[in-house]
Amino acid sequence: MASIRKRNDKWQAQVRRIGHAPRTKSFINRADALRWIRQTELELDRTSLAYDPATLDRTTVADLLRKYVRDVTPGKRGHASEAKRIEVFLRYDWAKLTLARITPQVFTRHRDQRLREVEAGTVIRELGLLRTVFEVARREWDIPLQGNPVANVRKPKAASGRNRRLRADELTALLAACSNGRTAWLEPGIRLAIETGMRRGELLNMRCADLDLANGLLSIPETKTDIPRTIPLSDNAVLILRSLQDTGTDDRLLPVTANAFRLAWERCKRRASKTIPGITDLRFHDLRHEAVSRFFELGLSVPEVAAISGHKDPRMLFRYTHLKPEDIVVKLRNASQQVAA
Repeated sequence: MASIRKRNDKWQAQVRRIGHAPRTKSFINRADALRWIRQTELELDRTSLAYDPATLDRTTVADLLRKYVRDVTPGKRGHASEAKRIEVFLRYDWAKLTLARITPQVFTRHRDQRLREVEAGTVIRELGLLRTVFEVARREWDIPLQGNPVANVRKPKAASGRNRRLRADELTALLAACSNGRTAWLEPGIRLAIETGMRRGELLNMRCADLDLANGLLSIPETKTDIPRTIPLSDNAVLILRSLQDTGTDDRLLPVTANAFRLAWERCKRRASKTIPGITDLRFHDLRHEAVSRFFELGLSVPEVAAISGHKDPRMLFRYTHLKPEDIVVKLRNASQQVAA
């Protein structure tokens, strides 16, 4: 629909079309305004030939989410967690809105509400998923959205990265708690996380066929980044893996589900908290941070540590590195003494 009106000695023309942002322009002459309206409508007609604008009135956000979780999510490595997140999206009132009524402000309000409930990192991941859903709908499903309604929603500022290091007394308490538990695989899992810097999922996917203990190597065919890697093993890691290889009853070296491992880890921390109360805030992923920091403390270079951890971006690798200032002081003093000598 087009309209024209005189305002402040100028002719203001506007063209509105379902599925497109309104277009407005001012002219001195009425004839120029009418000419611009005809040209704009022709342009919109050309770009909309392949689409049915009424689709936006018939399709809800929930329809897009269901199609995405059915057609796209199963092909992803983290499909289970993504499917659960979309299941939660479907419970919100905005999921019932048609695409003709969806606006960036809808997701701005959602962002503000979620920030009162969860951490900023969770909200950033939710907005990222929603943006991807709308982008796939626009580019691959012939949904005539003029723009992505999540693209211009400002992301909240992420919290500062964790710098949690594992103390020696905490490790002792954890291993003691493991011995009091009924899960024989938890202790080697914790030790391997510290020795190798592997993620929990990578640890649980280890198989006998991936081992080359004679040469001190472990192949990781399935990674978070979908880029396989082979990591060198410390002597301690070789001993742990050899014990798992000898006692294992399954092709997997740690034959347990991710949820069972998580629950065992939480129970272990609760037992350890009887002697170290502050250990309850330790996350299993912090052991990966601990491992990377130890690699650097051993004197390994950035490329060498990256080859073990699998980081492709040095900036991300440094986020996992938390060197102890007191250790750096010792190195500086030793270097100064050597120069003085």
